[in-house]
Amino acid sequence: MSSKISGRVSPQPCPHLLDFCSRNGSKPFRALQDCIRVKPPGGRAAIRREPFEVPRCGTCDESSRPRLYACVACAAVFCHAPPIHSHASAHALSVPGHEIAVDVDRAELFCCACRDQVYDRDFDAAVVLAQTITSTTSTSGSTVTQCKATGSQPDNLRKRRRVDYSLWAPNSRENAIIENHSIPLHDATNGSLISSTELPWGLRGLNNLGNTCFMNSVLQALLHTPPLRNYFLSDRHNRYYCQQKNGATRNGSKNSRFCLACDMDAMFSAVFSGDRTPYSPAKFLHSWWQHAANLASYEQQDAHEFFISMLDGIHEKVAKEKRKTHSPGTGDCCIAHRVFSGILRSDVMCMACGFTSTTYDPCLDISLDLEPSQGVSGKSSLAKSNNSFNVEADCTGSSQNCGISTLKGCLERFTRAEKLGSDQKFFCQKCQVRQESLKQMSIRKLPLVSCFHIKRFEHSSIRRMSRKVDRYLQFPFSLDMAPYLSSSILRSRFGNRIFPFDGDEQDACNEVSSEFELFAVVTHTGKLDAGHYVTYLRLSNHWYKCDDAWITRVNESIVLAAQGYMMFYVQKMLYYKASEKQAASWCDVRK
Repeated sequence: MSSKISGRVSPQPCPHLLDFCSRNGSKPFRALQDCIRVKPPGGRAAIRREPFEVPRCGTCDESSRPRLYACVACAAVFCHAPPIHSHASAHALSVPGHEIAVDVDRAELFCCACRDQVYDRDFDAAVVLAQTITSTTSTSGSTVTQCKATGSQPDNLRKRRRVDYSLWAPNSRENAIIENHSIPLHDATNGSLISSTELPWGLRGLNNLGNTCFMNSVLQALLHTPPLRNYFLSDRHNRYYCQQKNGATRNGSKNSRFCLACDMDAMFSAVFSGDRTPYSPAKFLHSWWQHAANLASYEQQDAHEFFISMLDGIHEKVAKEKRKTHSPGTGDCCIAHRVFSGILRSDVMCMACGFTSTTYDPCLDISLDLEPSQGVSGKSSLAKSNNSFNVEADCTGSSQNCGISTLKGCLERFTRAEKLGSDQKFFCQKCQVRQESLKQMSIRKLPLVSCFHIKRFEHSSIRRMSRKVDRYLQFPFSLDMAPYLSSSILRSRFGNRIFPFDGDEQDACNEVSSEFELFAVVTHTGKLDAGHYVTYLRLSNHWYKCDDAWITRVNESIVLAAQGYMMFYVQKMLYYKASEKQAASWCDVRK
Protein backbone atom coordinates (compact mmCIF):
# COMPACT_ATOMS: atom_id res chain seq x y z
CA MET A 1 0.00 0.00 0.00
CA SER A 2 1.19 3.52 -0.77
CA SER A 3 -0.07 7.05 -0.96
CA LYS A 4 0.74 9.91 -3.30
CA ILE A 5 1.81 13.23 -1.85
CA SER A 6 2.42 16.07 -4.33
CA GLY A 7 2.67 13.58 -7.16
CA ARG A 8 5.24 11.41 -5.42
CA VAL A 9 4.78 7.93 -4.07
CA SER A 10 5.16 7.82 -0.28
CA PRO A 11 5.53 4.27 1.09
CA GLN A 12 3.81 3.19 4.26
CA PRO A 13 5.93 3.10 7.47
CA CYS A 14 7.15 -0.09 9.07
CA PRO A 15 4.20 -2.31 10.07
CA HIS A 16 6.00 -3.45 13.24
CA LEU A 17 6.46 0.16 14.33
CA LEU A 18 2.77 0.88 13.70
CA ASP A 19 1.80 -2.16 15.73
CA PHE A 20 4.08 -1.12 18.60
CA CYS A 21 2.68 2.42 18.67
CA SER A 22 -0.90 1.17 18.59
CA ARG A 23 -0.25 -1.10 21.58
CA ASN A 24 1.56 1.51 23.70
CA GLY A 25 -0.57 4.61 23.41
CA SER A 26 -0.01 7.94 21.72
CA LYS A 27 3.46 8.54 23.19
CA PRO A 28 5.13 5.15 23.52
CA PHE A 29 8.73 6.42 23.68
CA ARG A 30 8.45 9.02 26.44
CA ALA A 31 9.73 6.43 28.94
CA LEU A 32 13.09 6.41 27.15
CA GLN A 33 13.62 10.12 27.73
CA ASP A 34 15.25 9.50 31.12
CA CYS A 35 17.72 7.09 29.51
CA ILE A 36 18.90 9.48 26.78
CA ARG A 37 22.42 10.70 27.54
CA VAL A 38 23.99 13.56 25.58
CA LYS A 39 27.60 14.59 25.86
CA PRO A 40 27.72 18.39 26.00
CA PRO A 41 28.14 20.50 24.10
CA GLY A 42 26.14 19.34 21.07
CA GLY A 43 27.25 15.73 21.34
CA ARG A 44 25.51 12.67 19.93
CA ALA A 45 22.66 11.20 21.89
CA ALA A 46 23.00 7.69 23.34
CA ILE A 47 20.88 5.33 25.42
CA ARG A 48 22.24 4.52 28.90
CA ARG A 49 20.44 3.55 32.09
CA GLU A 50 23.45 4.81 34.07
CA PRO A 51 25.86 7.53 32.88
CA PHE A 52 28.90 5.22 32.82
CA GLU A 53 27.17 1.99 31.84
CA VAL A 54 28.92 -0.30 29.31
CA PRO A 55 26.16 -2.13 27.39
CA ARG A 56 26.77 -5.76 26.43
CA CYS A 57 24.89 -8.22 24.28
CA GLY A 58 22.63 -10.43 26.38
CA THR A 59 23.46 -13.48 24.23
CA CYS A 60 27.19 -13.34 23.52
CA ASP A 61 28.16 -10.81 26.27
CA GLU A 62 30.13 -8.75 23.74
CA SER A 63 30.37 -4.97 23.94
CA SER A 64 32.48 -4.34 20.81
CA ARG A 65 29.99 -5.37 18.15
CA PRO A 66 29.27 -2.96 15.26
CA ARG A 67 25.80 -2.26 16.58
CA LEU A 68 24.11 -2.84 19.93
CA TYR A 69 20.34 -2.45 20.17
CA ALA A 70 18.14 -2.22 23.25
CA CYS A 71 14.67 -3.67 22.91
CA VAL A 72 12.12 -0.96 23.73
CA ALA A 73 9.72 -3.60 25.07
CA CYS A 74 11.96 -5.41 27.57
CA ALA A 75 15.13 -3.23 27.65
CA ALA A 76 17.33 -6.24 26.81
CA VAL A 77 20.46 -5.45 24.79
CA PHE A 78 21.45 -7.54 21.77
CA CYS A 79 24.06 -7.17 19.03
CA HIS A 80 23.55 -6.89 15.28
CA ALA A 81 26.58 -7.86 13.18
CA PRO A 82 25.47 -8.99 9.72
CA PRO A 83 26.23 -11.09 7.78
CA ILE A 84 27.75 -13.18 10.59
CA HIS A 85 24.81 -13.13 12.99
CA SER A 86 22.16 -10.89 14.50
CA HIS A 87 21.08 -11.67 18.03
CA ALA A 88 18.73 -8.67 17.87
CA SER A 89 16.84 -10.20 14.95
CA ALA A 90 16.79 -13.58 16.68
CA HIS A 91 15.24 -11.98 19.75
CA ALA A 92 12.61 -10.25 17.60
CA LEU A 93 11.68 -13.48 15.87
CA SER A 94 11.47 -15.46 19.09
CA VAL A 95 9.34 -12.97 21.06
CA PRO A 96 6.41 -11.38 19.18
CA GLY A 97 5.99 -7.67 19.80
CA HIS A 98 9.71 -7.11 20.46
CA GLU A 99 10.67 -6.08 16.92
CA ILE A 100 11.45 -2.41 17.67
CA ALA A 101 14.79 -1.57 19.28
CA VAL A 102 16.96 1.49 19.73
CA ASP A 103 20.66 1.90 18.95
CA VAL A 104 22.37 2.40 22.31
CA ASP A 105 25.20 4.49 20.80
CA ARG A 106 23.18 6.59 18.34
CA ALA A 107 19.68 6.76 19.86
CA GLU A 108 18.10 5.71 16.55
CA LEU A 109 15.14 3.40 16.14
CA PHE A 110 15.68 0.09 14.36
CA CYS A 111 13.27 -2.65 13.30
CA CYS A 112 14.96 -6.00 13.98
CA ALA A 113 12.42 -7.87 11.84
CA CYS A 114 12.83 -5.64 8.76
CA ARG A 115 16.53 -5.07 9.56
CA ASP A 116 16.23 -1.40 8.71
CA GLN A 117 16.10 1.95 10.48
CA VAL A 118 12.65 3.37 11.17
CA TYR A 119 11.46 6.85 12.08
CA ASP A 120 8.97 7.99 14.68
CA ARG A 121 8.11 11.62 15.28
CA ASP A 122 7.48 11.12 19.02
CA PHE A 123 10.84 9.42 19.58
CA ASP A 124 12.63 12.08 17.57
CA ALA A 125 10.97 14.77 19.67
CA ALA A 126 12.18 13.08 22.87
CA VAL A 127 15.78 12.97 21.57
CA VAL A 128 15.68 16.61 20.45
CA LEU A 129 14.23 17.63 23.81
CA ALA A 130 17.02 15.84 25.68
CA GLN A 131 19.67 17.45 23.47
CA THR A 132 18.09 20.86 23.94
CA ILE A 133 17.98 20.49 27.73
CA THR A 134 21.60 19.33 27.86
CA SER A 135 22.79 22.09 25.57
CA THR A 136 20.86 24.75 27.47
CA THR A 137 22.10 23.52 30.87
CA SER A 138 25.74 23.37 29.84
CA THR A 139 25.61 26.70 28.03
CA SER A 140 23.78 28.50 30.82
CA GLY A 141 26.17 27.12 33.43
CA SER A 142 29.27 28.28 31.63
CA THR A 143 27.62 31.57 30.72
CA VAL A 144 26.67 32.33 34.32
CA THR A 145 30.21 31.67 35.50
CA GLN A 146 31.63 33.89 32.77
CA CYS A 147 29.12 36.64 33.47
CA LYS A 148 29.91 36.61 37.20
CA ALA A 149 33.62 36.96 36.49
CA THR A 150 33.38 39.67 33.82
CA GLY A 151 30.15 41.33 34.80
CA SER A 152 28.96 41.34 31.15
CA GLN A 153 26.09 39.74 29.29
CA PRO A 154 26.70 37.00 26.68
CA ASP A 155 26.46 38.07 23.02
CA ASN A 156 24.85 34.81 21.80
CA LEU A 157 23.43 32.21 24.15
CA ARG A 158 23.17 29.62 21.36
CA LYS A 159 26.80 29.82 20.25
CA ARG A 160 28.54 26.51 20.85
CA ARG A 161 31.99 26.14 22.32
CA ARG A 162 34.72 25.42 19.79
CA VAL A 163 36.26 21.97 20.13
CA ASP A 164 39.79 21.25 18.97
CA TYR A 165 40.15 17.90 17.20
CA SER A 166 43.39 15.97 16.95
CA LEU A 167 44.37 12.79 15.17
CA TRP A 168 44.21 9.64 17.26
CA ALA A 169 47.40 7.65 17.76
CA PRO A 170 47.53 4.40 19.77
CA ASN A 171 49.51 4.38 22.98
CA SER A 172 51.77 1.53 24.10
CA ARG A 173 48.93 -0.42 25.72
CA GLU A 174 46.73 -0.10 22.62
CA ASN A 175 49.62 -1.10 20.37
CA ALA A 176 50.09 -4.28 22.39
CA ILE A 177 46.39 -5.11 22.09
CA ILE A 178 46.49 -4.55 18.31
CA GLU A 179 49.53 -6.75 17.84
CA ASN A 180 48.19 -9.59 20.01
CA HIS A 181 44.71 -9.70 18.56
CA SER A 182 45.24 -8.83 14.89
CA ILE A 183 45.12 -11.47 12.13
CA PRO A 184 46.57 -10.92 8.64
CA LEU A 185 43.98 -10.88 5.90
CA HIS A 186 45.42 -13.91 4.08
CA ASP A 187 45.49 -15.92 7.34
CA ALA A 188 41.98 -15.08 8.49
CA THR A 189 39.75 -17.99 9.34
CA ASN A 190 37.02 -16.66 7.08
CA GLY A 191 38.89 -17.21 3.84
CA SER A 192 35.87 -16.38 1.69
CA LEU A 193 36.05 -12.68 2.60
CA ILE A 194 38.28 -10.86 0.14
CA SER A 195 39.71 -7.38 0.13
CA SER A 196 38.28 -4.72 -2.13
CA THR A 197 41.48 -4.62 -4.20
CA GLU A 198 40.97 -8.24 -5.25
CA LEU A 199 37.41 -7.75 -6.46
CA PRO A 200 36.81 -7.58 -10.22
CA TRP A 201 36.13 -4.21 -11.73
CA GLY A 202 32.54 -3.14 -11.21
CA LEU A 203 31.71 -5.58 -8.42
CA ARG A 204 30.14 -3.47 -5.68
CA GLY A 205 27.61 -4.22 -2.98
CA LEU A 206 24.12 -2.70 -2.94
CA ASN A 207 22.57 -1.49 0.31
CA ASN A 208 19.24 -2.95 1.35
CA LEU A 209 16.77 -0.07 1.52
CA GLY A 210 14.16 -2.08 3.39
CA ASN A 211 13.16 -5.50 2.01
CA THR A 212 14.75 -4.64 -1.35
CA CYS A 213 16.88 -7.76 -1.74
CA PHE A 214 14.64 -8.72 -4.67
CA MET A 215 15.75 -5.55 -6.46
CA ASN A 216 19.42 -5.82 -5.50
CA SER A 217 19.67 -9.41 -6.73
CA VAL A 218 18.28 -8.57 -10.18
CA LEU A 219 20.31 -5.36 -10.45
CA GLN A 220 23.54 -7.24 -9.76
CA ALA A 221 22.75 -9.59 -12.63
CA LEU A 222 21.89 -6.72 -14.97
CA LEU A 223 24.96 -4.67 -14.01
CA HIS A 224 27.14 -7.56 -15.21
CA THR A 225 25.14 -8.54 -18.29
CA PRO A 226 27.79 -8.06 -21.04
CA PRO A 227 25.63 -6.42 -23.76
CA LEU A 228 23.84 -4.20 -21.24
CA ARG A 229 27.10 -3.26 -19.52
CA ASN A 230 28.80 -2.37 -22.82
CA TYR A 231 25.82 -0.30 -23.91
CA PHE A 232 25.75 1.98 -20.86
CA LEU A 233 29.50 2.20 -20.34
CA SER A 234 29.96 3.30 -23.98
CA ASP A 235 27.60 6.25 -23.29
CA ARG A 236 24.89 5.04 -25.64
CA HIS A 237 22.34 6.47 -23.21
CA ASN A 238 23.55 9.76 -21.75
CA ARG A 239 21.38 10.72 -18.78
CA TYR A 240 22.34 14.40 -18.95
CA TYR A 241 21.36 14.66 -22.60
CA CYS A 242 18.17 12.70 -21.94
CA GLN A 243 17.16 14.95 -19.05
CA GLN A 244 17.93 18.09 -21.05
CA LYS A 245 15.93 16.78 -24.01
CA ASN A 246 12.93 15.84 -21.89
CA GLY A 247 13.01 19.13 -20.03
CA ALA A 248 13.14 21.08 -23.26
CA THR A 249 10.47 19.11 -25.09
CA ARG A 250 8.00 18.12 -22.38
CA ASN A 251 8.29 21.07 -19.97
CA GLY A 252 8.27 18.96 -16.84
CA SER A 253 5.32 16.82 -17.79
CA LYS A 254 4.54 13.55 -16.02
CA ASN A 255 6.38 11.50 -18.66
CA SER A 256 9.68 13.25 -17.88
CA ARG A 257 9.59 12.80 -14.12
CA PHE A 258 11.42 9.50 -14.21
CA CYS A 259 13.56 7.57 -16.64
CA LEU A 260 14.74 4.13 -15.60
CA ALA A 261 17.35 4.15 -18.36
CA CYS A 262 18.84 7.37 -16.92
CA ASP A 263 18.90 5.83 -13.45
CA MET A 264 20.56 2.71 -14.87
CA ASP A 265 23.17 4.93 -16.54
CA ALA A 266 23.86 6.66 -13.22
CA MET A 267 24.09 3.29 -11.48
CA PHE A 268 26.56 1.92 -14.02
CA SER A 269 28.71 5.04 -13.59
CA ALA A 270 28.70 4.68 -9.82
CA VAL A 271 29.31 0.91 -9.73
CA PHE A 272 32.15 1.03 -12.28
CA SER A 273 33.76 4.14 -10.79
CA GLY A 274 36.18 2.11 -8.65
CA ASP A 275 34.51 2.96 -5.34
CA ARG A 276 34.09 -0.21 -3.25
CA THR A 277 31.73 1.12 -0.59
CA PRO A 278 28.18 -0.27 -0.93
CA TYR A 279 25.95 1.75 -3.23
CA SER A 280 22.38 2.75 -2.38
CA PRO A 281 20.05 2.59 -5.43
CA ALA A 282 17.49 4.87 -3.78
CA LYS A 283 16.87 7.03 -6.86
CA PHE A 284 16.31 3.99 -9.03
CA LEU A 285 13.88 2.56 -6.47
CA HIS A 286 11.92 5.81 -6.43
CA SER A 287 11.71 5.89 -10.24
CA TRP A 288 10.57 2.27 -10.34
CA TRP A 289 7.91 3.04 -7.74
CA GLN A 290 6.60 5.77 -10.02
CA HIS A 291 6.47 3.34 -12.93
CA ALA A 292 4.90 0.51 -10.89
CA ALA A 293 2.81 2.35 -8.30
CA ASN A 294 0.97 -0.85 -7.36
CA LEU A 295 4.28 -2.32 -6.12
CA ALA A 296 5.48 0.81 -4.29
CA SER A 297 5.94 -0.40 -0.72
CA TYR A 298 8.57 -1.74 1.63
CA GLU A 299 7.09 -5.22 1.41
CA GLN A 300 9.06 -8.06 -0.14
CA GLN A 301 8.36 -8.35 -3.86
CA ASP A 302 9.02 -11.07 -6.41
CA ALA A 303 12.37 -10.75 -8.19
CA HIS A 304 10.96 -12.05 -11.48
CA GLU A 305 8.07 -9.59 -11.37
CA PHE A 306 10.52 -6.76 -10.73
CA PHE A 307 12.71 -7.91 -13.65
CA ILE A 308 9.80 -7.82 -16.12
CA SER A 309 8.43 -4.56 -14.72
CA MET A 310 11.81 -2.83 -14.92
CA LEU A 311 12.48 -3.87 -18.54
CA ASP A 312 8.96 -2.78 -19.42
CA GLY A 313 9.62 0.61 -17.85
CA ILE A 314 12.78 1.11 -19.93
CA HIS A 315 10.97 0.02 -23.09
CA GLU A 316 7.92 2.20 -22.42
CA LYS A 317 10.05 5.31 -21.87
CA VAL A 318 12.13 4.84 -25.03
CA ALA A 319 9.09 3.99 -27.15
CA LYS A 320 7.28 7.18 -26.08
CA GLU A 321 10.32 9.33 -26.82
CA LYS A 322 10.83 7.90 -30.32
CA ARG A 323 7.11 8.26 -31.10
CA LYS A 324 6.92 5.02 -33.07
CA THR A 325 5.92 1.42 -32.50
CA HIS A 326 8.69 -1.15 -32.25
CA SER A 327 8.37 -4.85 -32.66
CA PRO A 328 10.18 -6.66 -29.82
CA GLY A 329 12.62 -9.24 -31.10
CA THR A 330 13.31 -7.50 -34.42
CA GLY A 331 16.46 -5.75 -33.22
CA ASP A 332 15.25 -2.15 -33.74
CA CYS A 333 13.79 -1.69 -30.26
CA CYS A 334 15.17 -0.37 -26.97
CA ILE A 335 18.27 -1.83 -25.33
CA ALA A 336 16.18 -3.95 -22.95
CA HIS A 337 14.50 -5.82 -25.79
CA ARG A 338 17.62 -5.94 -27.94
CA VAL A 339 19.39 -7.83 -25.16
CA PHE A 340 16.66 -10.01 -23.63
CA SER A 341 13.91 -10.28 -26.23
CA GLY A 342 13.41 -13.49 -28.22
CA ILE A 343 10.56 -14.99 -30.21
CA LEU A 344 8.56 -18.09 -29.27
CA ARG A 345 6.70 -20.20 -31.78
CA SER A 346 3.45 -21.98 -30.90
CA ASP A 347 2.08 -24.72 -33.17
CA VAL A 348 -1.45 -26.03 -32.61
CA MET A 349 -2.22 -29.04 -34.85
CA CYS A 350 -5.67 -30.47 -35.45
CA MET A 351 -5.71 -34.18 -34.58
CA ALA A 352 -8.44 -34.86 -37.15
CA CYS A 353 -7.00 -33.37 -40.34
CA GLY A 354 -3.47 -32.31 -39.43
CA PHE A 355 -4.03 -28.58 -40.04
CA THR A 356 -1.50 -26.51 -38.06
CA SER A 357 -2.04 -22.98 -36.74
CA THR A 358 1.21 -21.15 -36.00
CA THR A 359 1.62 -17.99 -33.90
CA TYR A 360 4.71 -16.03 -32.84
CA ASP A 361 5.04 -14.18 -29.55
CA PRO A 362 7.92 -12.05 -28.24
CA CYS A 363 9.29 -12.91 -24.81
CA LEU A 364 11.78 -11.40 -22.39
CA ASP A 365 12.33 -14.66 -20.51
CA ILE A 366 11.15 -18.25 -20.45
CA SER A 367 9.21 -19.49 -17.41
CA LEU A 368 9.78 -23.19 -16.81
CA ASP A 369 7.90 -25.70 -14.68
CA LEU A 370 9.97 -28.06 -12.57
CA GLU A 371 9.91 -31.66 -13.72
CA PRO A 372 7.50 -33.92 -11.81
CA SER A 373 8.95 -35.96 -8.96
CA GLN A 374 10.44 -39.19 -10.24
CA GLY A 375 9.68 -41.14 -7.07
CA VAL A 376 5.89 -40.72 -7.07
CA SER A 377 4.09 -43.78 -5.78
CA GLY A 378 1.07 -45.47 -7.36
CA LYS A 379 -1.22 -43.80 -4.88
CA SER A 380 0.11 -40.41 -5.82
CA SER A 381 -0.23 -41.24 -9.51
CA LEU A 382 -3.87 -42.08 -8.96
CA ALA A 383 -4.39 -38.80 -7.16
CA LYS A 384 -2.74 -36.97 -10.05
CA SER A 385 -5.47 -38.11 -12.40
CA ASN A 386 -8.04 -36.44 -10.14
CA ASN A 387 -6.19 -33.27 -9.27
CA SER A 388 -2.71 -32.31 -10.45
CA PHE A 389 -2.22 -30.08 -7.45
CA ASN A 390 -2.92 -32.86 -4.96
CA VAL A 391 0.22 -34.69 -6.02
CA GLU A 392 2.35 -31.72 -5.15
CA ALA A 393 0.42 -31.14 -1.95
CA ASP A 394 1.06 -34.72 -0.87
CA CYS A 395 4.78 -34.29 -1.56
CA THR A 396 5.50 -32.27 1.55
CA GLY A 397 8.65 -32.33 3.60
CA SER A 398 11.31 -34.67 2.29
CA SER A 399 9.06 -36.34 -0.23
CA GLN A 400 8.47 -33.01 -1.92
CA ASN A 401 12.10 -32.90 -2.98
CA CYS A 402 12.21 -36.49 -4.24
CA GLY A 403 13.75 -36.84 -7.69
CA ILE A 404 16.05 -34.37 -9.40
CA SER A 405 14.98 -31.74 -11.89
CA THR A 406 17.40 -30.49 -14.52
CA LEU A 407 17.30 -27.33 -16.58
CA LYS A 408 17.60 -29.37 -19.78
CA GLY A 409 14.73 -31.56 -18.63
CA CYS A 410 12.61 -28.48 -17.97
CA LEU A 411 13.39 -27.16 -21.46
CA GLU A 412 12.53 -30.52 -23.00
CA ARG A 413 9.22 -30.48 -21.15
CA PHE A 414 8.60 -26.91 -22.30
CA THR A 415 9.10 -27.82 -25.98
CA ARG A 416 7.36 -31.20 -25.78
CA ALA A 417 4.09 -31.68 -27.68
CA GLU A 418 1.11 -31.93 -25.36
CA LYS A 419 -2.49 -32.87 -25.99
CA LEU A 420 -4.93 -30.14 -25.06
CA GLY A 421 -7.90 -31.10 -22.95
CA SER A 422 -11.43 -31.52 -24.20
CA ASP A 423 -12.31 -28.13 -22.73
CA GLN A 424 -9.54 -26.47 -24.81
CA LYS A 425 -10.61 -27.48 -28.30
CA PHE A 426 -9.62 -24.97 -30.95
CA PHE A 427 -11.52 -24.01 -34.10
CA CYS A 428 -9.92 -25.75 -37.09
CA GLN A 429 -10.08 -23.59 -40.21
CA LYS A 430 -10.03 -26.67 -42.42
CA CYS A 431 -12.65 -28.77 -40.57
CA GLN A 432 -14.71 -25.66 -39.70
CA VAL A 433 -15.48 -27.17 -36.27
CA ARG A 434 -13.78 -27.33 -32.88
CA GLN A 435 -11.40 -30.28 -32.72
CA GLU A 436 -9.00 -31.81 -30.22
CA SER A 437 -5.42 -30.68 -30.87
CA LEU A 438 -1.74 -30.99 -30.06
CA LYS A 439 0.23 -27.95 -28.96
CA GLN A 440 4.00 -27.58 -29.13
CA MET A 441 6.19 -24.65 -28.13
CA SER A 442 9.61 -23.88 -29.61
CA ILE A 443 12.07 -21.01 -29.80
CA ARG A 444 12.09 -19.29 -33.16
CA LYS A 445 14.72 -16.66 -32.32
CA LEU A 446 17.23 -16.69 -29.47
CA PRO A 447 18.04 -13.49 -27.57
CA LEU A 448 21.55 -12.32 -26.80
CA VAL A 449 20.92 -13.09 -23.14
CA SER A 450 18.50 -15.86 -22.16
CA CYS A 451 16.79 -15.58 -18.79
CA PHE A 452 15.13 -18.72 -17.41
CA HIS A 453 12.59 -18.29 -14.64
CA ILE A 454 11.83 -21.36 -12.53
CA LYS A 455 8.25 -21.54 -11.25
CA ARG A 456 8.90 -22.20 -7.57
CA PHE A 457 5.76 -20.49 -6.28
CA GLU A 458 2.51 -22.39 -6.83
CA HIS A 459 -1.00 -21.09 -6.32
CA SER A 460 -4.10 -23.25 -6.23
CA SER A 461 -7.52 -21.64 -6.62
CA ILE A 462 -9.21 -24.94 -5.72
CA ARG A 463 -7.42 -25.44 -2.41
CA ARG A 464 -7.03 -21.68 -1.87
CA MET A 465 -3.42 -21.97 -0.82
CA SER A 466 0.03 -21.04 -2.04
CA ARG A 467 3.37 -22.62 -1.36
CA LYS A 468 6.95 -22.76 -2.53
CA VAL A 469 8.52 -25.73 -4.31
CA ASP A 470 11.97 -26.41 -2.83
CA ARG A 471 12.92 -29.20 -5.21
CA TYR A 472 16.57 -29.22 -6.25
CA LEU A 473 17.39 -28.13 -9.82
CA GLN A 474 20.57 -28.99 -11.70
CA PHE A 475 21.75 -26.38 -14.21
CA PRO A 476 24.85 -26.50 -16.42
CA PHE A 477 27.45 -23.78 -16.82
CA SER A 478 27.36 -24.29 -20.63
CA LEU A 479 24.06 -24.77 -22.44
CA ASP A 480 23.34 -25.64 -26.07
CA MET A 481 19.92 -24.31 -27.10
CA ALA A 482 19.93 -25.96 -30.56
CA PRO A 483 17.58 -28.87 -29.58
CA TYR A 484 14.89 -26.39 -28.50
CA LEU A 485 14.89 -24.21 -31.62
CA SER A 486 11.95 -24.29 -34.02
CA SER A 487 14.19 -25.50 -36.85
CA SER A 488 15.38 -28.51 -34.84
CA ILE A 489 11.90 -29.41 -33.58
CA LEU A 490 10.29 -29.09 -37.02
CA ARG A 491 13.07 -31.11 -38.58
CA SER A 492 12.56 -33.87 -36.02
CA ARG A 493 8.86 -33.85 -36.83
CA PHE A 494 9.02 -33.66 -40.64
CA GLY A 495 12.57 -34.85 -41.41
CA ASN A 496 14.67 -32.86 -43.90
CA ARG A 497 11.70 -31.70 -45.98
CA ILE A 498 11.68 -27.98 -46.65
CA PHE A 499 7.98 -27.20 -47.02
CA PRO A 500 6.98 -27.19 -43.33
CA PHE A 501 9.35 -24.26 -42.61
CA ASP A 502 8.20 -20.68 -42.84
CA GLY A 503 10.80 -19.59 -45.34
CA ASP A 504 12.89 -17.40 -43.00
CA GLU A 505 12.84 -19.91 -40.13
CA GLN A 506 16.35 -21.23 -40.80
CA ASP A 507 17.76 -17.77 -41.36
CA ALA A 508 16.32 -16.56 -38.05
CA CYS A 509 18.01 -19.40 -36.18
CA ASN A 510 21.36 -19.11 -37.94
CA GLU A 511 21.80 -15.43 -37.13
CA VAL A 512 23.16 -16.12 -33.67
CA SER A 513 24.99 -18.86 -31.85
CA SER A 514 23.00 -21.48 -29.96
CA GLU A 515 25.69 -22.03 -27.32
CA PHE A 516 25.31 -20.09 -24.08
CA GLU A 517 27.38 -19.57 -20.93
CA LEU A 518 25.99 -19.07 -17.43
CA PHE A 519 27.06 -15.80 -15.80
CA ALA A 520 24.44 -15.05 -13.10
CA VAL A 521 22.11 -17.05 -10.85
CA VAL A 522 19.42 -15.43 -8.66
CA THR A 523 18.45 -17.70 -5.75
CA HIS A 524 15.64 -17.61 -3.22
CA THR A 525 15.88 -19.10 0.25
CA GLY A 526 13.17 -19.29 2.86
CA LYS A 527 9.42 -19.57 2.64
CA LEU A 528 6.86 -18.06 0.32
CA ASP A 529 6.04 -15.09 2.56
CA ALA A 530 9.44 -14.70 4.24
CA GLY A 531 12.51 -15.29 2.11
CA HIS A 532 15.74 -13.74 0.90
CA TYR A 533 17.23 -13.24 -2.57
CA VAL A 534 20.94 -13.66 -3.31
CA THR A 535 22.82 -13.46 -6.63
CA TYR A 536 25.86 -15.48 -7.72
CA LEU A 537 27.99 -13.81 -10.41
CA ARG A 538 30.62 -15.39 -12.62
CA LEU A 539 33.42 -12.90 -13.26
CA SER A 540 36.96 -13.67 -14.45
CA ASN A 541 36.35 -17.42 -14.03
CA HIS A 542 35.46 -16.92 -10.36
CA TRP A 543 32.09 -17.02 -8.64
CA TYR A 544 31.02 -14.26 -6.25
CA LYS A 545 28.05 -14.19 -3.90
CA CYS A 546 26.26 -10.84 -3.83
CA ASP A 547 24.17 -10.66 -0.66
CA ASP A 548 23.00 -7.03 -0.66
CA ALA A 549 26.01 -5.03 0.59
CA TRP A 550 28.28 -8.03 1.19
CA ILE A 551 30.43 -9.60 -1.53
CA THR A 552 32.16 -12.95 -0.97
CA ARG A 553 33.98 -15.35 -3.25
CA VAL A 554 32.55 -18.86 -3.36
CA ASN A 555 33.29 -22.18 -5.02
CA GLU A 556 31.42 -23.65 -7.95
CA SER A 557 29.98 -26.35 -5.71
CA ILE A 558 28.15 -23.73 -3.65
CA VAL A 559 26.62 -22.23 -6.79
CA LEU A 560 25.53 -25.63 -8.10
CA ALA A 561 23.93 -26.46 -4.74
CA ALA A 562 22.00 -23.17 -4.62
CA GLN A 563 18.24 -23.06 -5.11
CA GLY A 564 18.12 -21.40 -8.53
CA TYR A 565 15.17 -19.11 -9.23
CA MET A 566 16.42 -17.10 -12.22
CA MET A 567 19.37 -18.06 -14.42
CA PHE A 568 21.04 -15.75 -16.94
CA TYR A 569 22.92 -17.21 -19.93
CA VAL A 570 24.82 -15.16 -22.51
CA GLN A 571 25.85 -16.26 -25.99
CA LYS A 572 29.36 -17.62 -26.21
CA MET A 573 30.17 -15.67 -29.34
CA LEU A 574 30.02 -12.44 -27.35
CA TYR A 575 33.11 -13.66 -25.50
CA TYR A 576 34.89 -15.09 -28.51
CA LYS A 577 34.56 -12.08 -30.79
CA ALA A 578 36.49 -9.85 -28.40
CA SER A 579 39.27 -12.40 -27.97
CA GLU A 580 39.49 -13.00 -31.74
CA LYS A 581 39.88 -9.29 -32.42
CA GLN A 582 42.63 -9.04 -29.82
CA ALA A 583 44.41 -12.07 -31.32
CA ALA A 584 44.15 -10.65 -34.84
CA SER A 585 45.54 -7.28 -33.78
CA TRP A 586 48.38 -9.04 -31.95
CA CYS A 587 49.26 -11.00 -35.10
CA ASP A 588 49.26 -7.77 -37.15
CA VAL A 589 51.63 -6.16 -34.67
CA ARG A 590 54.00 -9.12 -34.84
CA LYS A 591 53.97 -8.99 -38.66
